[in-house]
Amino acid sequence: MSLGHKLQRPFRAVSRAGFDFIHPRILIYNQCWEDPRLDRKALELGPDDSVAMITSAGCNALDYALVGPKAVHAIDMNPNQTALLELKQTAIRNLSFEDFFDLFGKGSSPRWKEIYRDTLRPELSERAQKIWDRQGSFFEVRRRRSSFYFRGSSGTFAWIVNMYIDRIAKVRDVINELLEAESVEAQTEIYRRHRMNEIFWKPMLKWMLRRDATLAMLGVPQPQRRILDQGYPGGIVQFVVDRVDEVFTRLPLSDNYFWRVYLTGSYSEDCCPEYLTRAGFDQLRDGAVDRVHRHTTTVTDFLNGHDEPISRFVLLDHMDWLSVPKRKHLLDAEWQAIVDSAAPNTRLLWRSAGLDVDFIDPIEVTIDGEQRRVGDVLNYHPELAAELHKIDRVNTYGSFYIADLNSSA
Repeated sequence: MSLGHKLQRPFRAVSRAGFDFIHPRILIYNQCWEDPRLDRKALELGPDDSVAMITSAGCNALDYALVGPKAVHAIDMNPNQTALLELKQTAIRNLSFEDFFDLFGKGSSPRWKEIYRDTLRPELSERAQKIWDRQGSFFEVRRRRSSFYFRGSSGTFAWIVNMYIDRIAKVRDVINELLEAESVEAQTEIYRRHRMNEIFWKPMLKWMLRRDATLAMLGVPQPQRRILDQGYPGGIVQFVVDRVDEVFTRLPLSDNYFWRVYLTGSYSEDCCPEYLTRAGFDQLRDGAVDRVHRHTTTVTDFLNGHDEPISRFVLLDHMDWLSVPKRKHLLDAEWQAIVDSAAPNTRLLWRSAGLDVDFIDPIEVTIDGEQRRVGDVLNYHPELAAELHKIDRVNTYGSFYIADLNSSA
């Protein structure tokens, strides 16, 4: 069987299962794909702030905790994402920095079975134990896919991309050269000299990017695909091509840990999230990790059951998922819960696959017995959002939003 046919098998399996079926049942995200360096500037976190955010892989929840807010509430419907954050918190509390970096920096450890059995498992909740009893092999050193960052749903696609780089496009040396480049000018020269725009984007890769199954593996539901197919010239495939080209030719790769781990399966100590630096690890272990609280539920249910006001919301791109007519009632209910739970001077961040979002402002909520449009009680910061969006190291979103909630307006 050809490599091409082997690589197509995961897509068929996911396509049969469907996004809505697989999403809550397996680990989708093994790293966050939102740049917390932007979020820190946008959120302006202080010691009295309580944050409500989507968990994803938990990287950014730990990053925010390093700034020193009162609390970070990480919320996710997928218990696998909650279990990943719990594993990270447990490892921070109980492992040496070296063992911790092996697991979450290098993506594997020859001592995984011993570490998990003797140190981590006894400290995990029963639900997390069941998940990591089943998926603990993700951290084992193996001949194939020997990295946690090549496991799970989005990780499997990363592994496929790396197989494609090595065996079909045969550009591994060029990728390594790009990752070691010392300037954007050097990256651009390497990228153009090797004609990567032509060589890398072979028909097979574009075929994969057109499959709904590919997008499901990456955690991209059909509503987001429709947003890009309808709003971006060339649709979602051209959007991905343009964004990746920009990563290599416009943004410095020297500190772009998002793409380094995606293209190699590991971070380096010089290029990694803050929670994986020695200083970040020490700060978290000294108590900052306890500011992060995990919740396996929806944003709406969390807010409706939480007594204390929330002053910062980080909603990622999940409202794209709720933008279709059959889910509009869920989006309406979420915004009602947001305004009901918001503290004074609340700030919200969200992202979208689309270049412009038009489905949030018309939502109607009740405030002090009066029906209001969400757009009428939000004060946007478009200049700051545009400035930060330009330097987003991930570079996979069409737009970025920063807004303050002013329910008395």
